[in-house]
Amino acid sequence: MSVIEVNHLTKYYGKARGINDISFKVEPGEIFGFIGPNGAGKSTTIRLLLSLIYPTSGSAAIFGKDCIKYGPEIRKDIGYLPSEVFYYDRMKVIDLLNYSASFYPGDHSQRMHELAELMELELNRRIEDLSYGNRKKVGIVQGMLHQPKLLLLDEPTAGLDPLMQRKFFDLIREENQRGVSVFFSSHILGEVQRLCNRVAIIKEGRIIEIDDIKNLQRDNYKKIQITAENLDSSCFDIPGVTNLEHSDGLVRFMYKGDINVVMRKISEKTVTDVTIEEPSLEEIFMHYYE
Repeated sequence: MSVIEVNHLTKYYGKARGINDISFKVEPGEIFGFIGPNGAGKSTTIRLLLSLIYPTSGSAAIFGKDCIKYGPEIRKDIGYLPSEVFYYDRMKVIDLLNYSASFYPGDHSQRMHELAELMELELNRRIEDLSYGNRKKVGIVQGMLHQPKLLLLDEPTAGLDPLMQRKFFDLIREENQRGVSVFFSSHILGEVQRLCNRVAIIKEGRIIEIDDIKNLQRDNYKKIQITAENLDSSCFDIPGVTNLEHSDGLVRFMYKGDINVVMRKISEKTVTDVTIEEPSLEEIFMHYYE
């Protein structure tokens, strides 16, 4: 049984598009990346999964249960970190976290203090005195203190400094190793590439690609760079070549197709250097958006 199963999910805000006919699954123990620029529909999807908003059509299930019908029950086993966190300013951090913990059965004080120490969060400060980054730390501790089975992370590292981001990623990996599934939404492609197993690319409310990150890199475009004297870039103007650039005896381009076709073209030249690389996730992403 999939941890998350979304079927033809659609959400319109009046005439404005939220998401349109998206379908995907997240399997147990998976770190699933959900990438797209701001406004693509990432946060709308997460809010639908949490039944914070209702769909126009389609369905979504978590742990095999309909997100709308069983929302309160499902949310007990979900940790959610929104892209923006808003709290009662005059509360102390410890009071806010204790209040959050009270919604879940059991004693979560030990886990709360462990996470606060890891994230270097001062529990006795008031919310109103915290920077944006420290408020984000409160959200991280709040979303994970009850040891959920599923984490829904919406732009989770915004506001965190690089050192704290590294600690956060280590924490997510540890949670994943103990069996927690993770839905990781971000527009920062390096984060997704470093952390996730599979990725879905969403564009203007529609999912345009879902695949393993390694497959996306292997089966997608290759980055090719050739250095040679008197090199005419027009000889590489063939089907599958994009982003063709030429300067001072150097030609670089992206290529998708039978690599032997390009190699035959290269073998016709007297070259001094050839480089063929896998594209980064960012380059793949930009290809889909262009």
